[in-house]
Amino acid sequence: MGLDPGLRRLALGTLLAAYPGPVPPDWAVDLLADGLAGHTLFGTNVHDHSQVAASTAALRSGRPDALIAIDEEGGDVTRLAHATGSPYPGNAALGAIGDVALTRRVYQSIGAELAALGITVNLAPTVDVNTADENPVIGTRSFGADPVRVAAHSAAAVTGLQAAGVAACAKHFPGHGATVADSHHELPTVDAPLSLLRQRDLPPFGAVIAAGARAVMTAHIRVPSLTGADPATFSRAVLVDLLRTDLGFTGAVITDALEMKGAAVAAGGVGPAAVRALAAGADLLCIGARVDAELVERVAAEIVDALTDGRLAATRVEQAAGRGAELAAWTQTAVGSPAAGDPELGYAAARRALRVDGVLTGLDRPLVVQLHTESTIAEGRVPWGLGPHLDGVPEIRVIATETDPATLRGLAGDRPIVLVGRHLHRLPGGPELVAGLAAQHPVTVVEMGWPAQWRPAGVRAFVTTYGASHANGRAAAEALGLAR
Repeated sequence: MGLDPGLRRLALGTLLAAYPGPVPPDWAVDLLADGLAGHTLFGTNVHDHSQVAASTAALRSGRPDALIAIDEEGGDVTRLAHATGSPYPGNAALGAIGDVALTRRVYQSIGAELAALGITVNLAPTVDVNTADENPVIGTRSFGADPVRVAAHSAAAVTGLQAAGVAACAKHFPGHGATVADSHHELPTVDAPLSLLRQRDLPPFGAVIAAGARAVMTAHIRVPSLTGADPATFSRAVLVDLLRTDLGFTGAVITDALEMKGAAVAAGGVGPAAVRALAAGADLLCIGARVDAELVERVAAEIVDALTDGRLAATRVEQAAGRGAELAAWTQTAVGSPAAGDPELGYAAARRALRVDGVLTGLDRPLVVQLHTESTIAEGRVPWGLGPHLDGVPEIRVIATETDPATLRGLAGDRPIVLVGRHLHRLPGGPELVAGLAAQHPVTVVEMGWPAQWRPAGVRAFVTTYGASHANGRAAAEALGLAR
């Protein structure tokens, strides 16, 4: 026997699905007509701007008010520019500049580009306070380690996005910045009392709520003092008592992707995770990136089963779907500013963010060495580094643990070496390679990851970009005198 049509439609109204490829398949459009809340676009859905606009128009043929979401943070996390890298610096660079008006303008420019393509929800900004230098998943996605600074820039980012008519979704509640594990792969723990969270992690969320953020995204992290053994996504104490009652949030609560191991493993699958998230107070459930019609139907069926066996109250699911509908209605009535996206604003900002310790001289035709770094799932495989910007300067790419400093010195000969990396302080073999080179050769280091306190001895200069976007790479190449 099939699902009750009314209950199936109610369940679908809480789901943000996804689909493969640059052209929405028929099932993706048909599910929208059946009541699906919307889709999230990923890099695999993006070929070029005209294609994205055609895709969003096709989706709206199924449901005119469909939520069409994307992770377009600027900096290291971009979907629209996944083939080249973002023309905008990320949050760490904007936080380093310290100009909240600039942050607002950058996010309004990003929002204008999204609005022009028919995208209505940006799963940004990241408002986590990155207090752990070893954090493998936030890092340069954060405005910094100071809660006051992060709060100010987070509010400016939300204001900028929503001034362009795109709903902002601040993430990851109640704060992913103190973790040293990646929730895509495991369930991280933040072992802190509520008093510390209020002082360190929550101020940015209070600021974005005051700024009118339409949505907040949950974090698949365990906070034992609040959530026990469960992730925050499954915790009513976090999503209702803390976020809604204490902080006064009235918008839509969107989960991080339920396919992530921090949620799916904890619940025993995506379907059970959806039920637990709804019961805890989530409104829109982001299923993930690897989605097909069968998975959507399976998750909807799990929600319907929970409604019939008492695990979920109908009033709770109706409330969740209603908040999703309210968000969709806002996106239909929001009037964005007439300003267009301005990528050159991003390049100018990246130049302002750049910091140089030492002297950038004597760099005539250096050997540029880029150290391989694995990308996180959030970032995806996006080009980074100086390569696209170099003017006839040779570049090689190596793995730090497999590279002998003597080999690089031999390749460089009498030329200086420019060593480019991300998160060099925690890259396996990175600090040792830098030390081995700098002891016997002129070396300039370009750090394009999180700006930790680590500084290698003996280098001629240490350049910090605060991110690895296309804009950050160009700014560094220009500063080194190596750009086209």
